[in-house]
Amino acid sequence: MRKWTRLARGVALLAALAIAQQLVASGATPQASPLRVLFVGNSLTSVNDVPALVQRISQADGRKLTTRSIAVSDSSLEDHWNRGGVIREINRGSWDFVVLQQGPSSLPESRAMLRDYVGRFAAVIVKAGARPAVYMVWPAAVRMRDFDRVSESYRLAAADVGGLLLPAGDAWRAAWQRNPKAALYGPDAFHPSSEGSWLAALVIYCRLADRPPASVALPRSFPSDRQLLVDAATDALGR
Repeated sequence: MRKWTRLARGVALLAALAIAQQLVASGATPQASPLRVLFVGNSLTSVNDVPALVQRISQADGRKLTTRSIAVSDSSLEDHWNRGGVIREINRGSWDFVVLQQGPSSLPESRAMLRDYVGRFAAVIVKAGARPAVYMVWPAAVRMRDFDRVSESYRLAAADVGGLLLPAGDAWRAAWQRNPKAALYGPDAFHPSSEGSWLAALVIYCRLADRPPASVALPRSFPSDRQLLVDAATDALGR
């Protein structure tokens, strides 16, 4: 009996090695653990449902990722903190990342608020076993000169807590450097167009999943100028 048991184990081991060799030869990689991501923000997250776009990219790329969104129009992180629902959701646990998004936060007082409440939420997030991430957005079209300050505000907030920076706003600028006519704003010149949201979602997915944009398999519904958006995401992420 022991002889047959050893033989069965040997056959199973050889089969496993053969499968591994096939994966290596084909360039495939074993499925990574699923990611669970909670999004907290306002209409810059909810318009075009950015979390759903992130999930659609992950599905096309063969990565299991699920999202939940608590996004309330005209809400700051302070508003979410005071309502308490986000804290309760975080404390339920089982999240890998909690993505925090506020408005542009280019003014000194809004920057201070962003950094303050990212810090407060980060303490709760880390205690619950997750990692904070900060979703950098963009100013309205009439305030394009604020891009540098928006970028700095979100970079500071992420650095304060050792969180991940999701530089969607930087990717928008990178896209315009390549094509000044890229239609990233929606009709109100503040909220994103579908293309702007897809670019944000690509940046978010690539940073959370640690994937270079050029290597990501994109869904068929991704905008037709995908090369522009991939190149812009690559520039923003520095990879």
